[in-house]
Amino acid sequence: MDISHTSVAGQADARAPLAGFRILELGHYVAAPFATRLLADLGAEVIKVEPPAGDPVRQWGARYKGSAPWWSVHARNKRCISLDLKKPGAREVVLDLVRGCDALVENYRPGQLAKLGLGEEALRAARPDLVIARISGYGQDGPDRDKAAFGVIGEAIGGLRHLTNHAPGTTDLPPVRVGVSIGDSVAGIYAALGVVAALLRRARTGAGGDIDVALTESVFSLLEGALPEYGTLGTVRQPTGGAIATAAPSNAYRSRDGIWVLIAGNSDPLWRKLAGLMGRPDLAEDPRFVGNQHRVANARELDGLINAWTGTLDAEALETALREANIPHTRVFTVADIAADPQMRARGMVQEVEDGLLGPILHPGVVPRVDGVPNAPRSTGPAVGADNDAVLGEMLGYEPAHIAALREGGVL
Repeated sequence: MDISHTSVAGQADARAPLAGFRILELGHYVAAPFATRLLADLGAEVIKVEPPAGDPVRQWGARYKGSAPWWSVHARNKRCISLDLKKPGAREVVLDLVRGCDALVENYRPGQLAKLGLGEEALRAARPDLVIARISGYGQDGPDRDKAAFGVIGEAIGGLRHLTNHAPGTTDLPPVRVGVSIGDSVAGIYAALGVVAALLRRARTGAGGDIDVALTESVFSLLEGALPEYGTLGTVRQPTGGAIATAAPSNAYRSRDGIWVLIAGNSDPLWRKLAGLMGRPDLAEDPRFVGNQHRVANARELDGLINAWTGTLDAEALETALREANIPHTRVFTVADIAADPQMRARGMVQEVEDGLLGPILHPGVVPRVDGVPNAPRSTGPAVGADNDAVLGEMLGYEPAHIAALREGGVL
């Protein structure tokens, strides 16, 4: 599939749920660009503004042909223009863009855009019904609003970094990170949801909207019952490593050939099946393991018994036995496993596309799937300023001499 970047990145399938909406991104790093990628995946036309040196994510992670493959996905389905917001003349370009956009998504520190002459008053003067989504570390108000923060700070303050660690007393290593920029991504999802909700309200009332998303709060909102448990019982939920604190058995167990296999046998019927499969039906009647509460209380001993059994089988044989017994299970997938997985391929969640900068590359499909609209990306992440002339000339109507002057002045 050849979808090398062209200036038609904004032309979505007419059936796409956000087709016809135009979003301006004043974002950098992860959170705001992730939000706009989701909106673009669902059909919105996204115009990303980045500095002439490029968004920092262009340099993050592994490199191939001088570029970061991450960028191919991070900026897909977007029209990218370069603009130095600190240069005279840049403000007018942004406000001209705002006049033609339904929403703006940004993740600067609170007050930073106002210092550049792009505060809410200026933005709403340009378009009164604009939906503005702001993503920041701590939110737009409160005593910590001006503190610097990245996703990892949000993960720590939001309580996730504490819970993703190994169980207390098992290691002196630092609390374990999830492995991706989960704080930024969750904030981006909430921002995208907020934009869609505000646009729906605007369709009813005609009013714009303000969305305030904090990294810390986005992560904190994921903590299930941890807060009400603390508020009523005074208990502080503790990390449990690979196990689930409220259900057992549910953990990763090592096969004879060293593969970790997750087994979720935490209902009574499933536990009886698993005990029988292990050749130990007596365990299902053992008072320590009768009922979920007893199994959770004795989870460490139970996991030891299951590990002793899984260690006698290679992963393939173990998975076959669990599949035939209809017990929920899976080996722990690497990205290589995902790329080869028939289900992921059949659903279009792993796609081979042609990137104009990198050549053949794999992309994840679009989530969520809406009305069966094809979930292939319309374009891949482009070069810096790839859409300067198209956006400024065709969309804003700037004359070539005006664009040239902006370029010569270092604005573009």
